[in-house]
Amino acid sequence: MALWSGRSRGTPLGYKIFIFLLKYFNIRIAYFVLVFVAFWFFLFSDKKGIHYYFRNVLNYSYLKTQVCIYRNFYVFGQVLIDRIAIAAGFSTKFTFNFDGEEHLHKMAEDNTGGVLIGAHIGNWEIAGKLLERINTKVNILMYDGQQHYIRDLLSSVMKDYNIEIIYIKKNNNDYLFKIAEVLKNKEFIAMHGDRFLPGTKNISKKFLGKEADFPTGPVYLASKYNVPVVYVSAMKESTTHYHFYATTPKYYKYPSKLKERQKEISIMLDDYINEMERMIKKYPLQWFNYYQFWKEE
Repeated sequence: MALWSGRSRGTPLGYKIFIFLLKYFNIRIAYFVLVFVAFWFFLFSDKKGIHYYFRNVLNYSYLKTQVCIYRNFYVFGQVLIDRIAIAAGFSTKFTFNFDGEEHLHKMAEDNTGGVLIGAHIGNWEIAGKLLERINTKVNILMYDGQQHYIRDLLSSVMKDYNIEIIYIKKNNNDYLFKIAEVLKNKEFIAMHGDRFLPGTKNISKKFLGKEADFPTGPVYLASKYNVPVVYVSAMKESTTHYHFYATTPKYYKYPSKLKERQKEISIMLDDYINEMERMIKKYPLQWFNYYQFWKEE
């Protein structure tokens, strides 16, 4: 299986163009320009990973696969535009449905802290933004693999975020001490559960019928610090409407014996994968991992 490089797509010029369109025109104009940008990516980008997803995992026909690849690129572009528009407070008005938000409010009220685990499906950044509705401090764990000039540009646009970002840096374990501090203080920490860098621990699991590797770090942290786990996502349902999902909080045991602990981690990953599969089957175009995620047969 090809490993994720830790980098995301995009160029500073592309971000600046869409920020300009949002600032001086509206989101529909930005979406119109996106039609051509998505087509360029469809023609010239590496499509092996996303092709495998539609053709071999979802078992779509060749023609349907090609159509869905383009539509996937277009929806991904919309998600990028939406996260800028919402975070920067542009005039576009988005609406939301909330399933399970009451669980997060109860966790904040009871001061339990918690690990919120999402994936590269839907709009993770908007899910993070919506967590501002919860009356507790939210920390978001992110890989520092983005080009710095793009990250700095997005940070300047998203300056109104009332959250703290903890960056995972290669060859630097300082973030582990920060995570421990956050969980001991009973704060929320949100992270992805579907990507890992070389050298980190992972387990092979069946996902949508095929084997794939998943990191054990997110679920291990929750059991070690005895905080509840919630699986969250924000899925795009129309031009300006999103659906936020949060599962019922669940505590997992942290057995003293390593073998029993590994079994518990496996159970936690099964719960996570079941929730991911539920979202993917409902929103198949919103899978945004563009590398070979599954182990090829």
